[in-house]
Amino acid sequence: MEEKKKLPDAELAVMQAIWTHSGEVARSDIENALSDHNWTANTINTYLTRLCEKGFLSVRREGRGNLYTALVDRETYLKHDSRETLGRLYGGSVTHFVAALCAEKPLKQSEIDELRRYLDDLSR
Repeated sequence: MEEKKKLPDAELAVMQAIWTHSGEVARSDIENALSDHNWTANTINTYLTRLCEKGFLSVRREGRGNLYTALVDRETYLKHDSRETLGRLYGGSVTHFVAALCAEKPLKQSEIDELRRYLDDLSR
């Protein structure tokens, strides 16, 4: 995933719609999942084309429609994007990220406990 970049919000929304399905996804299913955005069919087609060109999707013609398959899974993208964001905004420092996260609104005790459990698991 080294060559792939952070997706713009609109393209990420399309990928999230595709990730909710497994395997090949019909365009009609993608459009239904994106109905809240009120995008035209041409707009969705543009995003799908861009995602294919960027290597995030493959497309296969079937009958009068296309079927799309994610070439990058959700977890892989989120790991990559999280690392990129951490590096770009916080110099790679998890401590600075957590400090910024807590600056405006402190974490709830349950969130602190969950984070502590996660860090304890990493230490083992």
